[in-house]
Amino acid sequence: MGSDVIRLGSRGSVLALWQAGHVRTEVEKRTGRKVEITKIKTTGDVILDVPLAKVGGKGLFVKEIEEALLEDRIDLAVHSMKDVPTDLPDPLEIVCITRREDPRDAFLSVRHARFEDLPKGAKVGTSSLRRQTQLLGLRPDLSIGQLRGNLDTRIRKMEEGQYDAILLAAAGLLRLGWEGKIRQYLPVELSIPAIGQGALGIEIRRDDARTREAVAFLDDRATSLAVRAERGFLKRLEGGCQVPIAAHGIVAGGSVALTGLIGRPDGSEILRGSRTGPATDPEAIGVALAEELLSRGGKRILDEVYRQSGP
Repeated sequence: MGSDVIRLGSRGSVLALWQAGHVRTEVEKRTGRKVEITKIKTTGDVILDVPLAKVGGKGLFVKEIEEALLEDRIDLAVHSMKDVPTDLPDPLEIVCITRREDPRDAFLSVRHARFEDLPKGAKVGTSSLRRQTQLLGLRPDLSIGQLRGNLDTRIRKMEEGQYDAILLAAAGLLRLGWEGKIRQYLPVELSIPAIGQGALGIEIRRDDARTREAVAFLDDRATSLAVRAERGFLKRLEGGCQVPIAAHGIVAGGSVALTGLIGRPDGSEILRGSRTGPATDPEAIGVALAEELLSRGGKRILDEVYRQSGP
């Protein structure tokens, strides 16, 4: 497209629009080109009365946006990397991953200052099997309630007393300036984050050199390497949102250190492992860690979880 206008596709939630607006501001400042935001409703935005794990499929929050890219209705998309499947349509590419916001999970509660303070049988809201698995692994007595909706909806449900506490990604709260609502940042040792949590990905058509050039400066090398290792882990496990899988990478010097997890949704069996390797091939680190956990019983766990969750 020869126009000086760059068309950016985004989900319509408060957080998604903040993320899109952030990218728009940076690109306009850097290139002098105008960026127009188009709101696109995704399957994940429409189906709010069913747990994500039951909706099934991959790309619930990106499919319709990718279709707009493929049909040349937009030039770029801004995604939360944790929502992006590891396999993209051939003509599309994640060209850069922005500097990561805090990747940890956040504990929110009206009455309790810390996760450790929750009373026996407390009801905790989360839409994530990954969080559920790790919570129940630590506290089998907790009652897990499915929590869907935008950030403000989830927080309102907690404040109305529907939950004793809820868990959310800290990154979204920080981006919206809602850090005051966070009672505790859960350490990675307690709750390994979702693959790509806290990072934004910029997706374009592979042959669109002009848009590629306009957004290239947004790529953060350390974040990109860490997320590529995490996604290598996820891809080898063929994981979707029906299975409890987590991974978190840290770049130090020329190496990537990756911690990963496979577990049962009820927390009764959780496998954790770590692997460090050269940053020159981050995906290989993820694959190696996945192979290790699969050989330690992860394949049996995943097969059983997939069998129980159905097609």
